[in-house]
Amino acid sequence: MKLRFLLIPAVLAAVTACSSESGGSDTGGSEETSTSATALAEVDTAGRSYVDAVNAGDLDKVVGSFTEDAVVVDVGREIKGADQIRRWADNEVIGGRLDVLSVSPMENGQDLLVNFAPTGDGGFEARYRFTYEDGLIVKADLQYA
Repeated sequence: MKLRFLLIPAVLAAVTACSSESGGSDTGGSEETSTSATALAEVDTAGRSYVDAVNAGDLDKVVGSFTEDAVVVDVGREIKGADQIRRWADNEVIGGRLDVLSVSPMENGQDLLVNFAPTGDGGFEARYRFTYEDGLIVKADLQYA
C-alpha cells in the first residue's frame, strides 16, 4: 500500500515533466519569430527601409529605398532606374510579405536570406544581395535560394 502512494506522486511528476517539455516545443515557433526579429534588426537602414516598405505596401517608400540610378536584378532580369523600379515594384512586389531569415555581411552591403510571399501567404526563399551607397540601395540582386 505504501508503495502505491509513493508511485502516484512519481507518476504525476513524470507526466508534468513531459507536458512542460511538449509545451517547450510550442515555443519553437516563437523562437523562429525571435530569430526573424533578430535578423531584421541586423539589416542596414537602407535594406530595412525596403523590407518595411514592402510589408507596409508602400510603393513610394519602396522606390525611395533606392538611388535614382539603382539596378535591380530580379532572377536575371535587369531593372534600371527609379521609373522602372516603380513599375516592377508595383506589379511584382507590393501586396507581398517579406520576412528576413538571416543576414550576412558582404562588401559594401548585405546578403539577406528572406522568405518572400507575393500574395502574403506561403512564398519562397530567396537571396537579396543589397549593395548600399549613401544610405540607399544602389543594387539589389534577387535570386532564388
